[in-house]
Amino acid sequence: MIERTETLVPGPAQGLAGLLDTDVAGTLPLMWHWVYLLERPSPAALGTDGHPAGGIPAPPGEGMRRMFAGGQVTAHRPLHLGREATRRTEVTGRSDKQGRSGPLSFVTVQHTIIQDGHTAVVDRQDIVYLPDRPHAAPPAGATGAVAEPAAYQPGAPSTRTLFQFSALTYNAHRIHYDGDYARDAEGYPGLVVHGPLQALYLAEAARRRCLAAGDPVPSSCRYRLLAPLFLGEPLRLSLTALGHAEVRSGDRVTAVADFS
Repeated sequence: MIERTETLVPGPAQGLAGLLDTDVAGTLPLMWHWVYLLERPSPAALGTDGHPAGGIPAPPGEGMRRMFAGGQVTAHRPLHLGREATRRTEVTGRSDKQGRSGPLSFVTVQHTIIQDGHTAVVDRQDIVYLPDRPHAAPPAGATGAVAEPAAYQPGAPSTRTLFQFSALTYNAHRIHYDGDYARDAEGYPGLVVHGPLQALYLAEAARRRCLAAGDPVPSSCRYRLLAPLFLGEPLRLSLTALGHAEVRSGDRVTAVADFS
């Protein structure tokens, strides 16, 4: 287990609010804890891909890539700005499978955030380790019926968006800022939009819809990242009345989330 304690100062939340074109005061909306209580390794502690060379989760093995597959966040009580909080991180599950491209390893990492002596947030993240696939075509996302367009539409992320979100989350994975590395080492056609940023877009759309309707905002989100979204691709958020939300790019669904 890795434990980290810090005061939740307003700056990171204000930065994320600017990125999402909204405001924040007092308490953090669902999933905004992603810009707090972070490990901040030195450049010497990073691997060639930009991921930490140690820690939780473990770095990819030789010939493997590490990707964020999805997870579930449950807020049991609000996280208050200006107060100290503690994040406890541990691996809670592992499994190995055989995929179409080779062996796959799945690791479940759980972050438990405690404030004022109580569990405030439980954040389960699913990490997958995949074989390298240099110069492969991007996998297709799911397709299906188009849900109602969300009122909140952030527009296509720019290089500045990727830079700012990488900075806010202390994410040095090179697929988000190094185009040559993304193409030549990991086989993508261009820079990759962060999966957690897509999940935050969906959470913000769901939150705004509830606020506009006078309904309680969601306290739980289960999300899956289905396919890469690349810099310059169009992005549209869609919602249904049953708490389901999607990120769509053309006829592809790149991320989905269910709120309660």
